[in-house]
Amino acid sequence: MNTSCLSCRLIFVPSNRILDFRRVPPVAGRLVNMTKEIRDVTRDKKLWRTFFISPANNVCFYGECSYYCSTEHALCGKPDQIEGSLAAFLPDMALAKRKTWRNPWRRSYHKRKKAEWEVDPDYCEEVKQTPPYDSGTRLLDIMDMTIFDFLMGNMDRHHYETFEKFGNETFIIHLDNGRGFGKHSHDEMSILVPLVQCCRVRKSTHLRLQLLAKEEYKLSVLMAESMTRDRLDPILIQVHLDAMDRRLRLVLNALSECIDKEGYSYVVEDDLQGDLGAGHIHSGPRRR
Repeated sequence: MNTSCLSCRLIFVPSNRILDFRRVPPVAGRLVNMTKEIRDVTRDKKLWRTFFISPANNVCFYGECSYYCSTEHALCGKPDQIEGSLAAFLPDMALAKRKTWRNPWRRSYHKRKKAEWEVDPDYCEEVKQTPPYDSGTRLLDIMDMTIFDFLMGNMDRHHYETFEKFGNETFIIHLDNGRGFGKHSHDEMSILVPLVQCCRVRKSTHLRLQLLAKEEYKLSVLMAESMTRDRLDPILIQVHLDAMDRRLRLVLNALSECIDKEGYSYVVEDDLQGDLGAGHIHSGPRRR
């Protein structure tokens, strides 16, 4: 169960499906009794020890993790009821091992030292010469994930995961989306830097974005409709839905500028006429 940023965890599933990426495990919203459904039934002693009663007499816990797992960052019920999202488990690690990759456009989080992509406008050229981005579809997967994160305002994509068994012939799993939907009034353009620097996108993604910008297939409307069946509906307030429409236009504007600068055949990779294959390397002309 996940209770941090309920709205972003629930909305990432329909948004992933509407964008036709389909790389987020299924999630549903639930009202959970922290006492009866977690504390009293868990066999995890480490988790059980993190439960406590707050000064306001609410049941709280903080779990086990590398970051922020402390009483200062606890999750508390009212008094023990809490809204949460339940995600379907991926295959057991023993059956399908996953590999964690560092995002090439990871943020530095340093007051003085910036990440390389923040100071080098040609950083993508370096990435494209580095495995696994020098062949196959991995770079295009990163572009899809970039668009996905920008629409939700998720700045926290440090790493991503793939299924280890398939090597570079695989896709990115969109996990850990909990920092999305923070400020509806702010569009964090730095999230879009990978797309702006690389000027690459799948044709299927480009066509889907253009479709969702049309009034009759408006992204915000489809998102709202897709969440009406959840038990905790409404999940997002209208200003967040409107922000997605606004950010979608910004993505299309960025791609339009790329096409004007580099040419359509370089920017848009045609993935609708058969598989690209693991050994595919984009070879379209590039304008300079």
